[in-house]
Amino acid sequence: MTDDVLDLARRAVETGPLCDPCLGRLVAERSFGLTNRERGRSLRVAVALADDRPVADLEADEPCWVCEGESTEERAQEWAERAAYAVSDYDFETFQVGTRVPPLFEENDALLRADLGLDDDAGEALKTELNREVGKRFGRETDSEVEFQRPDVQVTLNLGDDTVDTQVNSAFVYGRYRKLERDIPQTKWPCSDCNGTGLNRGEICEGCDGSGYRYDESVEQLSAPVVQDAMDGESATFHGAGREDVDALMLEGGRPFVVEIDEPRERTVDAAALQPEINEFADGKVEVLDLRQATYEMVERVKELDASKTYRMAIEFDEPVDAADFEAALDELDGATIEQRTPQRVDHRRADIERTREVYDIEGELDDERTATVELHGEGGLYVKELVSSDEGRTKPSLAGLLGVESVVTALDVLDVQGEDEPFAREEFFRDEPPEAADESGTEAEPTDADGD
Repeated sequence: MTDDVLDLARRAVETGPLCDPCLGRLVAERSFGLTNRERGRSLRVAVALADDRPVADLEADEPCWVCEGESTEERAQEWAERAAYAVSDYDFETFQVGTRVPPLFEENDALLRADLGLDDDAGEALKTELNREVGKRFGRETDSEVEFQRPDVQVTLNLGDDTVDTQVNSAFVYGRYRKLERDIPQTKWPCSDCNGTGLNRGEICEGCDGSGYRYDESVEQLSAPVVQDAMDGESATFHGAGREDVDALMLEGGRPFVVEIDEPRERTVDAAALQPEINEFADGKVEVLDLRQATYEMVERVKELDASKTYRMAIEFDEPVDAADFEAALDELDGATIEQRTPQRVDHRRADIERTREVYDIEGELDDERTATVELHGEGGLYVKELVSSDEGRTKPSLAGLLGVESVVTALDVLDVQGEDEPFAREEFFRDEPPEAADESGTEAEPTDADGD
């Protein structure tokens, strides 16, 4: 085996000026713990000893014909310093280095292996070595650690045009919000009359008074700007765990959300300190709680985790309702499986399908013979307004159907959003330490965009 390696080294250096790293890359799978530079140098010395000839006779006196000098230690350090400068305006803890190798270099690698009778993928590719060698130096320059899954920053070395590209990945802050005033949407609501332009046929749009939005404020607009400013980011995106209707309040436990900040210059912030700042900025219309710095996986978790919800509804009846009949109807709905077709109020934007949802618990009382207050805990995606009204028979059973009296929800409050099977806020989805007085009650998220609330 030793003779095979030495013979490979002899033939390799005879192909032309070959640097130690490119020679070592041919046997990169051998002798764990060595760099390719050390492997190549060792092979060169071993051949010189075996053949009793000066090492200088085997050394390249011109730039390497395979990598054209890109594998030198000086070049690796230069790339690292340039990459560090390119991201010097950004706060980060983790990174990944990538390399775009020109076709000529890949062809040179292939020719070298073909001349030696090796497979195309024998040893290690040039870009893999550069990623590692530049990455080690970049980590030292920036006091950061390599991360292959989701680094804070990604730097790409373009050998062909001698440039460095950078990508700064988003930062995330998780929390829960309470919406304390009605007629505030969760996110910006572009005006449908002017498609968000503020103009309709060259005139100021009457539907939005030229603002481009149907509503002046949203939960997003009352919270995300504070996070964006703290992180000095380019833009912010609000991700909610479902959404309540515009005319519904979100109270008590709040609804989970994540604010995603694009290209943050300040990645590490005191999330707990942002809480009073956001609440002051929102001026009593929205309130946030349980803020934590989160990982990017939290966005998917917010959107996908199965959840249940608790509601409080003010109900009005078209005719007087007997208390005993009301209690009997609630008993019938308690624990019931509800069959629902897509409500008429949303069928213009959702497919008309039939689905089943569970009522876990329901209780209430008549305020008088024509009004009632009901609290309900149900499966995520249950359309609770239609559970009351029946939506002209599209929901069965329903309160209106059981009473034989037309019923309508006049006010709706969402009280809580909880994970069906597990707590939403699990430590592996956070980047910071839990607050000392963290609430461990486990009120959690809703996966769908349509809560039915």
